[in-house]
Amino acid sequence: MPNSFGHLFRITTWGESHGPGIGVVIDGCPPLLPISAEEIQAELDRRRPGQSEITTPRKEADTVEILSGVYEGKTTGTPIALLVRNTDQRSSAYNEMKAAFRPSHADFTYQTKFGVRDPNGGGRSSARETIGRVAAGAIARKILAHAGGVEVRAFVTRIHDIAAPAGALVKFPTLAEVEASPVRCPHPATAAAMVERIKAVRSDGDSVGGVIECRVRNVPVGLGEPVFDRLEADLGKALLSLPACKGFEVGSGFAGTKLTGSQHNDPFYPEPTASGPPRIRTRSNHSGGVQGGISNGEPILLRAAFKPTATILIEQETVDQAGNATTYKARGRHDPCVLPRAVPIVEAMIALVLIDHHLRQRGQNG
Repeated sequence: MPNSFGHLFRITTWGESHGPGIGVVIDGCPPLLPISAEEIQAELDRRRPGQSEITTPRKEADTVEILSGVYEGKTTGTPIALLVRNTDQRSSAYNEMKAAFRPSHADFTYQTKFGVRDPNGGGRSSARETIGRVAAGAIARKILAHAGGVEVRAFVTRIHDIAAPAGALVKFPTLAEVEASPVRCPHPATAAAMVERIKAVRSDGDSVGGVIECRVRNVPVGLGEPVFDRLEADLGKALLSLPACKGFEVGSGFAGTKLTGSQHNDPFYPEPTASGPPRIRTRSNHSGGVQGGISNGEPILLRAAFKPTATILIEQETVDQAGNATTYKARGRHDPCVLPRAVPIVEAMIALVLIDHHLRQRGQNG
């Protein structure tokens, strides 16, 4: 069913925004991996609401509980169940949603598809569902670190029409540099302008979108499968499954269409090693670390575009469930921009794809 993701490392998320809790079941995690609730909590704290003045004021500690699959601080190889309880629900703010469809939200499509929906906070369509993804991603990142030091780092590069200067973010940023600003852009001057823009649109009851870039280093050669399970295809599916994500590109992406083949190709060269044969490298990385659907050992570079938050505090035209024209003005607590809290979610989804392909590569090719 579509609530599960992955093959050998498989997760199933469950829960609604205003239900008792949100959770995930992880199947296929190797045994004897040291893991603690504190390690998972560190990632959830980056995603939780109410963490800054530019996010939703909903107050949730998002405290994780490990229900199964871990014994004396190590995974057992059996399913890992993780639970985060909802504690700050205010369902009364969504009474109008029971009759009217929010423009550009999932209300109309869920109602038409299933014949029923949970209107409180959007139910299953709420981004609160991503708690399970981030919790599972924390475990995936731990395995990747053990498997060769793979590092995943996402950060905001653009909010609305404010973008970091070209060439300003060429190096792999540290976690501290990303976390230095509530907007999670590692370019301080740009980050300050982004924060002010988000605060301005919030005061108008409106919202903005933007772009998140993600880089992955120390990726081994060979992750990804030919044809249907190409690495970039699975990465794209992972990110486009996120609420509000409307675009994905890897490497040069759409900008690569402006180049010729001679300009776009990544020339190979031998890099000497301390012992053994040279390592094969590329002088450029327009491919974004993926060629033929398989990782080539270069850093993976990708970008995801997120639309403005659909739920805004401005009156809009809509229809009710009977098809009658009406208007809707949202109440409740919402992010004026989803990108700052989406950064750890993007990292989690990338880690989940990579660990699944790592296990598949090990299983097929030793």
